[in-house]
Amino acid sequence: MKRSALAGLFITAAMLASPVFAAGEPDLCKINLDKINNGQALLATDTSGKKGEIDTAVSQAKAAHAAGDDKKCIEITSKALQDLQNTEKGGNQ
Repeated sequence: MKRSALAGLFITAAMLASPVFAAGEPDLCKINLDKINNGQALLATDTSGKKGEIDTAVSQAKAAHAAGDDKKCIEITSKALQDLQNTEKGGNQ
């Protein structure tokens, strides 16, 4: 009896937590866009062409977000953040 009650509690907790993660995705998209906007100041003197790539990524991410495709927005912004970090480190990948 104790095992089934414990299993039931675990399943209930897992089911209740699932919507929380789904609801957090749009926030991650917005957070990533804010981080990119803050990091673009570093690209003011960039001559490698990364600024244009980042600008394009931001436009695509905003379009995906507006279309309700937050997964795509997060994917695009995550890559753009990685590119920004590589630029900060001096890498041109």
